[in-house]
Amino acid sequence: MMKKYDLTFVGHMCYDEITTPDRPQPVVAPGSAVLCGAMAAVRTGKKIAAVVRMAKADEAIVQPMRDAGIDVFVVPTAETTYSRVIHETHDVDNRRLILSRDAGLFTMADVAGLQSRHVHLAGISDHEFSVDFVQQMAKGDWTLSTDMQSFVRQVNPRTREIAFGDVAAKREICRPLSKLKLDIVEARLVTGLDDLAAAATEVSSWGVEEVLITEAKGVLANIGGKTIYEPFSNKSVIGRTGRGDTTFAAYLSWRLDHTAEEALKFAAALVSIKMETPGPFMGSLDDVFRRIKETTGSR
Repeated sequence: MMKKYDLTFVGHMCYDEITTPDRPQPVVAPGSAVLCGAMAAVRTGKKIAAVVRMAKADEAIVQPMRDAGIDVFVVPTAETTYSRVIHETHDVDNRRLILSRDAGLFTMADVAGLQSRHVHLAGISDHEFSVDFVQQMAKGDWTLSTDMQSFVRQVNPRTREIAFGDVAAKREICRPLSKLKLDIVEARLVTGLDDLAAAATEVSSWGVEEVLITEAKGVLANIGGKTIYEPFSNKSVIGRTGRGDTTFAAYLSWRLDHTAEEALKFAAALVSIKMETPGPFMGSLDDVFRRIKETTGSR
């Protein structure tokens, strides 16, 4: 890992088994916060890497990332994470999550030799990153971000169903971060606040410079005490899985060379396109710029 990257995603690769009211027969496809995030970020022309824990036998599922120009480093484990996503109603923000199996916690040895401008810890449950790992990663020669889903999604050791719970060490996790992403459910859970702007302000007070919160209608950000909001423009939610991961990845990659306002507008447009098709974002920059122009009248 001697090459220097602009943005590196660290997390599990997984299989997503998705059930919806309109599609009661489960559909299984490769997924993960890493896959959705890296495939969006690479479209910006940045040098992207992914460090993933997974079984070597399933390594074919990372080929689309490699084909897209992403350098993928596989940390071999006994099992590949398998997630069941069950939408029992048409409310896309309410779903059951069951982690049938997982690839275990990351260690510093898994990222030895990594060089990157920014590292994003892209987990889907509390079985990926310990608090100690986050704090050790924060000492690296990069800026660091994570998604609060990596900690509030807590796997029941008996049923393997994920329950959402507050995180006792949330301030210790947030303090060394430059950026943090939450969704509306996670924001309410860790702050006790229903108002998104107030929740983002509260999380920012824990030491995070830039906080993003996604909801069904759009994405809110607190940047240095200033609140900004960008609505989504998607015409369907068939590709809702990966909404937050894609939003944040697009923001992180565009933010490297643009203002927060520009990055948020870019991210909202990109994820709006993604939500209209299942799977990771496969469009182009032109598609994103066209969507921005259609929705705001400016590029």
